[in-house]
Amino acid sequence: MVAMAISVLWFLIGLIVLCGIIYLAIWVIESFVYAIPEQVKKGVWVIVLLLALIALLSVLVGGGSFHFPQVR
Repeated sequence: MVAMAISVLWFLIGLIVLCGIIYLAIWVIESFVYAIPEQVKKGVWVIVLLLALIALLSVLVGGGSFHFPQVR
């Protein structure tokens, strides 16, 4: 049970880092290249949400193929 909790915490840390990187990339593109349409930004965040949901479900059922530290 503790191993699953630790896996979920590692997942959340990875998700926060991933969202930060995507936010930074969007900010840089909008600041220096051109404005991104709102629909495209929403689409990117929906894709991130779907991938995060799939990853979380994989972690919860134990079939995840993530490179998180193994807790035994």
